[in-house]
Amino acid sequence: MNASRAEICVVACAEVWRGDGEILASPMGTVPTIGARLARLTFAPELLLTDGEAMLIADVPALGRPARVIEGWLPFRRHLALVTGGRRHVMMGASQLDRYGNQNISRIGDARRPDRQLLGVRGAPVNSLNHPVSYWIPRHSPRVLVERVDMVCGVGHDRAAAAGPAATRFHGLRRVVTDLAVLDFETPDRTLRVRSLHPGVTAEEVRAATGFPLDVPADVPRTRPPTAAELRLIREVLDPDGLRDREVRP
Repeated sequence: MNASRAEICVVACAEVWRGDGEILASPMGTVPTIGARLARLTFAPELLLTDGEAMLIADVPALGRPARVIEGWLPFRRHLALVTGGRRHVMMGASQLDRYGNQNISRIGDARRPDRQLLGVRGAPVNSLNHPVSYWIPRHSPRVLVERVDMVCGVGHDRAAAAGPAATRFHGLRRVVTDLAVLDFETPDRTLRVRSLHPGVTAEEVRAATGFPLDVPADVPRTRPPTAAELRLIREVLDPDGLRDREVRP
C-alpha cells in the first residue's frame, strides 16, 4: 500500500513519543494529533492522552469524535504541575525556528512595528525549559527555518546554555518533523541536522528550503513508512475523513 506524504509525516510524528513511557502527549496540529493517537494504539500504549480540555481519555477516538471513556480529570492546575514536573512531551508548531531550536510564535518583524502579530509567547518558554519538546512544521521553507528568529518564545540550545544550569537542567529538544524530513539536534554543537529524508525528497531540496546551512549526513536514511496495520489505523480508525491531507497536501 502506497503511503501519502501526510501519512509518512503521521508516522514520523508518532515516533517522537517512542520510549517516553507513561507521560502526557500534547500534540498541536492535525498530523501530530493523529501521530500521538497512532503511537498510543501501537508501540506506546502507556501514553496519556487528553480530550484537549480537562479530561484524560482512556479510548482513542477518531479526529473530531468525542472520547467515550474518561479515565481521569486534568484541570489546569494539575496540567501545570505536569508541565513543570517534566511529565509531558509537547509537539508544538513554529512560525520561525533557527538552527539551535529557538522558536517564534509571537510576531514577525521589528518589535516596535511588527509586520505580523501571531499567537503570542503563550507557554513556549515554560514548555521548552521544563519538559521534552518537539516541533511540527507542515511547510518546510526558508521563511520558517531561519538564520535568526524575530523573537524567542521556545528556548533553543544556545540560549539555554547561556542562561546556565537552571535553564539546562530539564531542557530537551527532541525532533523537528517537517513535510520534507525529520531533523534532530544530535550534533556536537546541538544544532539541527537531517535525521531522515521522507521518500522522494532529496538532500538538495531540503537544503534549498532551509534558511541556514544544514547538515545532511552522506548516509542519511529514509523516513520509515507506515506498516499496513498503521495505514489501516490512520485511514479507517483515526482519520477516516482525511483531514491529514489538508495539512500536508498529496
